[in-house]
Amino acid sequence: MPVDAFALLTEAELTIEGRLLSASNATLRARLGDDGPRCVVKPVAGERPLWDFPDGTLTGRELAAHALSELLGWGLVPPTVWRDDPELGPAMCQWWIDEVPHLRPVAVVAPDAVPEGWAAVLEAEDGRGAPVVLVHSRSPQLERLAVFDAVANNADRKGGHVLVDSEGAVWGIDHGVCFSDEPKLRTVLWGWSGEPIGEEILTDLQRLRDDLDEGVDAIDRWLDGHEREALRARVGRLLRRGTHPEPSTRWPAIPWPVF
Repeated sequence: MPVDAFALLTEAELTIEGRLLSASNATLRARLGDDGPRCVVKPVAGERPLWDFPDGTLTGRELAAHALSELLGWGLVPPTVWRDDPELGPAMCQWWIDEVPHLRPVAVVAPDAVPEGWAAVLEAEDGRGAPVVLVHSRSPQLERLAVFDAVANNADRKGGHVLVDSEGAVWGIDHGVCFSDEPKLRTVLWGWSGEPIGEEILTDLQRLRDDLDEGVDAIDRWLDGHEREALRARVGRLLRRGTHPEPSTRWPAIPWPVF
């Protein structure tokens, strides 16, 4: 990733390559310039209305997620900027991550094929009735992503929203349905459920709480007052308990589809 990634995302002319049809909202893949690096563009005008999130706020939540990742110092969300494009209007623009599929840290496998050291999250059956297991790695980067989702109140952490690049770095993408003031954590990363959170992560959360108490415009500007208050409360709760959250019985704890 070049050192001028943010400048490219903000200033380079967008050359649209096409639309990602699997996405719920209008999601475009583009070049930064005629033949430059790729990015993902999500225009506000392409957002589908949701009953539980205010209209026109999903792209801003993507910006808040990136700011949260940077504030924690975890580098889990690709560089993300806000730009007002002459043709697309206000939009989120995010660096494209070239995924290495065989390194993906979330998988659905047969019960006898669970990789050593991985966590089993859910037992199920495939379309032919054969038993399968939803599993994920227990790497330190992925644990941070699980805590990040608990802080952001991510309502849709699918397996396909966790990418690993050619250097082995873990990236989380697609954060449009985060930061609700109502509990909504829905994720495939339940492998640490109820376990103690690592001391290094807790130290980072303590620093985050202090920063949030002083106010962080890069996050606060995209959320309403109730959402900002709930964000601070979630961080405080994680620090008091010192353990990873456990799935709720009041709403589906795992997104569907999982990929």
